[in-house]
Amino acid sequence: MKKSYSGFLGMIGLLLLIGFSSAVSAEEVTAAITPTVNKGDTAWMIVATVLVILMVIPGLALFYGGMVRAKNMLSVLMQVFIIFSMMAILWAIYGYSVAFTEGNAFFGGFSKMFLLGITPDSMAATFSKGVYIPEYIYVAFQLTFAAITPALIVGAFAERVKFSAVLLFMFIWFTFSYLPMAHMVWYWTGPDAYTDAKAAEAAGATAGFLFQKGALDFAGGTVVHINAGIAGLVGCLMIGKRIGFKKESLAPHSVTMTMIGASLLWVGWFGFNVGSNLEANGLSGLVFINTLLASAAATLSWMCAEWVMRGKPSMLGGASGAVAGLVAITPACGWAGPMGAIALGLVVGAVCFWSVTGLKAKLGYDDSLDAFGVHGVGGIIGAIGTGVVASPSLGGTGVWDYVANGVAEFSMATQVTSQLWGVGVCIVWSTTVSYIAFKLIDVLIGLRVAEEVEREGLDICEHGESAYHN
Repeated sequence: MKKSYSGFLGMIGLLLLIGFSSAVSAEEVTAAITPTVNKGDTAWMIVATVLVILMVIPGLALFYGGMVRAKNMLSVLMQVFIIFSMMAILWAIYGYSVAFTEGNAFFGGFSKMFLLGITPDSMAATFSKGVYIPEYIYVAFQLTFAAITPALIVGAFAERVKFSAVLLFMFIWFTFSYLPMAHMVWYWTGPDAYTDAKAAEAAGATAGFLFQKGALDFAGGTVVHINAGIAGLVGCLMIGKRIGFKKESLAPHSVTMTMIGASLLWVGWFGFNVGSNLEANGLSGLVFINTLLASAAATLSWMCAEWVMRGKPSMLGGASGAVAGLVAITPACGWAGPMGAIALGLVVGAVCFWSVTGLKAKLGYDDSLDAFGVHGVGGIIGAIGTGVVASPSLGGTGVWDYVANGVAEFSMATQVTSQLWGVGVCIVWSTTVSYIAFKLIDVLIGLRVAEEVEREGLDICEHGESAYHN
């Protein structure tokens, strides 16, 4: 009897233990799939967002401002400063919703216009299952991308376009070129939807067009750089050359300012690229080192190319090389290995030097501050190169399979084809929107300032002030 009683108690104990274990397991499973916001990730994303703001104001403003003549310095600063402010407001009103809500393959919807429904408790997905960041921080981070991209364009037609025409163009281009490209490349439902093959197929069907095509763009090779570079090329071709182009000296008035601007761009770019990982983890470390090495390699590559071709290495060349390297690594920074990043930098430095000297001279267009030569050409090299340097056989990370929760089989030919889809669609889309926008504005208010305004300078004539006083 005593033995049976002990056995009964033992059985009860075993059942309780099993029940407790099951409960713990259930709690662990629930915890594993419950979306969580990590304070470290959130803190990093706030810092990254501030760093991208630093890239635009004052970074890009000084980089561009130093390259124009003294009489146009403030006009460039003003354009960058006001474009940043304008895009921020448009982003909050409708930009975020069109870019990052579900719609069709090319445009999102209007469900989050005026940031409707977003609260301090709203969460945005990262690239890890179950890991989220506050949606307001994601909105602000993506706002900075939407603000810097149109500002890049002004470098192509600096010193000759009406301020009113610049602002109207940016409004149209942001709406019909930037937002659709951002949606096509970056919109997806997030990794938690990819539970099995069927769920992955359903989730993929709601993603942007180029996301569905498999195009990789970690931080904006297509969305930002090719998009802006092509718009700049279309603009400088349609607006025409500056008065005195190839006849008078149009040399930069302050390479010192340009160097300061380039340095601020380099520092801020860590927010741009590393922030695009949306988390503070090991992959962020890879993105950081890639960004650093690619830009350093491109700086040296540009300098060497210029030294060989022109006999002297210039500070302007070094600064331009650094930016070219940053542009090229942008789409690849989360997939390349460090040696792949260096290789990409070495290639883009030399090619972009050729594009702003040989190519521009041969075709005869006046891309004032080389917006196309650096951002367009560098972006194309980086976007296509991503398909190469992402290969695990070359030290890259490969592409993550969220269903298998491991690295997928990698085909360089397939990935490069996907990258070419991204480049091709971006070129055609931005060219079309830019051409229509410039034509429309020329008819409505005119694009170019009068000849006497261009000769006297945009600072005094357009803004009533001067950057410098004798």
